[in-house]
Amino acid sequence: MRQIILDTETTGIHVESGHRIIEIGCVEIVDRKFTGNEYQTFLNPERASEPGALNVHGRTEKFLSDKPKFIDVYEDFLNFIKGAELLIHNAEFDIGHLNNELKINGISTTIEEHAGKITDTLALARQMHPGQRNSLDVLTSRYMIQGYDRTYHGALLDSKILGEVFLAMTGGQTKLSFNDAIEAEEKTLRDNFKNNSTSIFKIKASDEDEISHKEYLDKIKLKLAN
Repeated sequence: MRQIILDTETTGIHVESGHRIIEIGCVEIVDRKFTGNEYQTFLNPERASEPGALNVHGRTEKFLSDKPKFIDVYEDFLNFIKGAELLIHNAEFDIGHLNNELKINGISTTIEEHAGKITDTLALARQMHPGQRNSLDVLTSRYMIQGYDRTYHGALLDSKILGEVFLAMTGGQTKLSFNDAIEAEEKTLRDNFKNNSTSIFKIKASDEDEISHKEYLDKIKLKLAN
């Protein structure tokens, strides 16, 4: 299935407090490879960001004032994600804000009706790393994802990073297509090992080797004691 990594930036956390989306960023993955097909737009939220959110994304009310409104771009956005599996970190937050934008603009549909599937990568990370912190920043460090400037968060930037984190969490990029004969040989070796049919040679150390090894260990113990 075609997969879309999706992220949003907002003026604040709660839609109940009137907070709006200021950026949508999407990155396409097909067969576990980035295709280069992306969707990104800034939006005029028609309000200021609260200080905490502004510190995160850095997009001022002045910067956003000449950007399109959600009603102007929603059709292109829905067409881009249509039928795809959406991979979202803390999906409840982003889906809640997107559905709120649809609702307040009088658009009678939901993100769930357009997506083929929605996968919360935060829930996935919590299953894989129980009892640990699993924010995108933490996962970026845990999986050693490098090469991105994270001075400020951006929806498209975070989507690219999340895409790399997701591939790392679930096994990495699809390997290159090797020669079929080599793949068959590798499979045979793995099957033989699982069936305990691989020969294992046991080598016993000589008495002289064992004495030399014991003397070596005794020297180490003596140095530690001193």
